[in-house]
Amino acid sequence: VYDADAEKELGREVRDLGKGHAEHLMAVIETALQAGGVGYPDLNAVAASVGPGSFTGLRVGVSTARGLALALKIPAIGVTTLEALAAEGASAFPGRAVFAALNAGREEIHAALYDKALAEAYGPSVVTLSEATTMAIDAEAVLAGTAAPLIARAVGGAFDTGPIAATADIATYARLAAAKGPGEKPKPLYLRGADAKPQAGFILPRQDKGNEP
Repeated sequence: VYDADAEKELGREVRDLGKGHAEHLMAVIETALQAGGVGYPDLNAVAASVGPGSFTGLRVGVSTARGLALALKIPAIGVTTLEALAAEGASAFPGRAVFAALNAGREEIHAALYDKALAEAYGPSVVTLSEATTMAIDAEAVLAGTAAPLIARAVGGAFDTGPIAATADIATYARLAAAKGPGEKPKPLYLRGADAKPQAGFILPRQDKGNEP
């Protein structure tokens, strides 16, 4: 829970959910609201990470944000994982371009380049290690994200590095969403097709209409 006027975090609840996002998300939200001493009617907007990231997690998170926004008649605002990581890299190294990159497997990298003003200069897109290395060098960029060590090793040189993580702190998403303000409804950012399978608890048995009671 973030107070945009005071630029202050009021409360949070963070859980590392390997699976079962849909079952637990509302409880996580309600715990954060309690920690912040606010209720649903006090909210002015809902922020959500739109990825890239876990296919199932993104789908559940974005749909929940949009559902809450609709019910509360407030905007839902999406923030990409890459721009949030870049913002943290820029905080550590002000006035520098930031290349945010996530190891996507299959010898692929999910990446985006942000200029000194943190405006998107390239991406988000899927790139090769060679392409990522070239862009980072040409921009003299700070690296951020899980692919940062991979890029640095590829050239045998040192880069200034922000967070080496798969995602940014949740307060960073809230701060960026507050700065953006209302816009298009958030949509999951899938840079390639999903590898996820439906969670077992959400697979409904198929009914033959001819055998319905």
